[in-house]
Amino acid sequence: MRHPPRSVLLAAVGAVALVGAVTVPVVSASGAAPVCSVEYTVTSQWDSGFQGSVRITNNAAPVSSWSLTFGFTGGQKLTQGWNAKWSQSGTTVTAANESYNGSLATGASVSAGFIASWSGSNAVPTTFALNGTACNVDGGTTPTPTPEPSDPPAPGDGTPPALRVSGNKLVDAGGTTRRLLGVNRSGGEFMCVQGRGIFDGPVDDASVKAIADWKANTVRIPLNEECWLGLSNINPAYSGANYINAVKDLVARVKAHGMTPVVELHWTYGQYTGNSAGCSDVHASCQKPMPDMQYTPSFWTSVANTFKADQAVVFDLFNEPYPDRATSTTTQAWQCWRDGGTCPGISYEVAGMQDLVDSVRATGATNVILAGGIAYSNDLSQWLTYRPTDPAGNLAAAWHVYNFNTCSNESCWNSTLAPVAAQVPLVAGEIGENTCSHGFVDQVMKWFDDRGLSYLGWTWNTWDCSSGPSLISGYDGTPTAFGIGLRDHLRAVAG
Repeated sequence: MRHPPRSVLLAAVGAVALVGAVTVPVVSASGAAPVCSVEYTVTSQWDSGFQGSVRITNNAAPVSSWSLTFGFTGGQKLTQGWNAKWSQSGTTVTAANESYNGSLATGASVSAGFIASWSGSNAVPTTFALNGTACNVDGGTTPTPTPEPSDPPAPGDGTPPALRVSGNKLVDAGGTTRRLLGVNRSGGEFMCVQGRGIFDGPVDDASVKAIADWKANTVRIPLNEECWLGLSNINPAYSGANYINAVKDLVARVKAHGMTPVVELHWTYGQYTGNSAGCSDVHASCQKPMPDMQYTPSFWTSVANTFKADQAVVFDLFNEPYPDRATSTTTQAWQCWRDGGTCPGISYEVAGMQDLVDSVRATGATNVILAGGIAYSNDLSQWLTYRPTDPAGNLAAAWHVYNFNTCSNESCWNSTLAPVAAQVPLVAGEIGENTCSHGFVDQVMKWFDDRGLSYLGWTWNTWDCSSGPSLISGYDGTPTAFGIGLRDHLRAVAG
C-alpha cells in the first residue's frame, strides 16, 4: 500500500495518546512555582528496551517553541520517539517541539513519548532543562519509578504455532490447518528513513495487546532494508543494531500474545523514475517496482539468520512488485519478477523472487515464505507459471486488494485467485478501502472465508482512514468506521 503524504503522517504522530501521570506544578518553600516542571515516566520495560514519556509544564511566560534536555546516565540509547523531534548526543537527550505543538502558554503542558534500549541499569534522569532553564528546582517532581523488567510480556492467548505448507494449506506441527487473520502494523518501513524514529507510535505491550483483543492471530510488520542493514544514509539511532533489536522486540511481543509475526520487506534501494514511480530517490524512501540486487539478498540473508530458529515467524519477500509498469509486455514483467537481472524499464539490477528465496534457504531457514505477484501484488494470473523453486517446499502466494485495484471483483477472484489457492496457500497480505467504510472488505473476507483462506487488514495506524486507510483512531484499539468491519468480523470468526 502506498502511504499518505508525510504531512498526514506527522499529524497522525502528533495525535498519539501518551501514557503518563499528571504533573502538579512544583511549589517551592516560598510558595513560588518553578519556571518549568517535568514528569518522566517509564511506562513499560523489557530485557533490552523500555518505553517512556515526559510531561512538560511551562510555569513562566508563554513560549512559541521549546526544547527539553535531560541525561541518560545509565547507558540508555534512544531508538525512536513521537510528539517531538527526538535526538541523542552522547548521554544528552533532546526533545524539541514539532510544528504543531511549539506554543506553550503559562501553565500549559505538553507530552512526548519515546522508546530506548538499555543494558545494565536504567537510571532515571534527575535533571531537566527547558530552553536552557533548569526545571523541577526547589523540590521538583519525583520521577515515576522504573518497573521491573518483563521479558517479554506474558503470553496472552498462548504461543503461536510453528507453520509449514501442506498442499494448499498452512498447517501447524500437528497438521491442523491454520489461517492467518489479522492486521498490518506499518511504521518500520518509513519512520527510520525519514529520520523520525523506528515505528509510527507505540509498539509496547499495551498496544500489541490491543491488536490481540480484536482476536487477530497475525501481525504483518513492514520493514526497510537500508535501516535493517545500517547503511550510512540512515540516522544510526534508527538503524543497524538499534533497528534490528526494535524489530526483534516487536516480534517477541506479537508472539507473546499468541499471534504470528510476518516480517515483510516494504521499501528498498534503487533509483526508478519511470511509469508510476513513487519517488525519484535512489534510497529506500518509497515503494520500488522490484527489489534490488545490491542490498536485498543481504537483507534477507540477515533476516533469515535472525529468525531461522523460529518457525512461527513468516517471511514476506517484497511488498508490492510492479515491474509491469516498466516493461512493455506482461511476459517480460513476470520474467523480471521471477528471475531479476536487467529488466526493461528499470535502471538498477533487480533481485528476482528466485534470488530472494535462494538467499533465505541458503541460511538453512525453512520458514514459510510469501511471494506477492505483479501489479502491486494484485495480479496472480501467472503466479503458478513463474513461481520460484523452493527446496523447502514452504512457499505461499501473497495477494493485495483495495477497492480501487483492477482485480477487485468476484469474477476476477474466481478466475485468477481460485486456481492459485487450489495449489498453494493464499494469503491476502493487505485488504482495505479508501471509503472510511467496510463494505468492500466485507466482500473480500466472505470470499476468503468461504475458501478457508487468510487475510490481513491495512493498517493498524492512526491515519485518516480515507487517505491511509487506517483501522484505528487510537492505539488502544479504538476502531475507525473502516476498522469496525474488520474488528467485528475477526471476533465473529474467532467465536
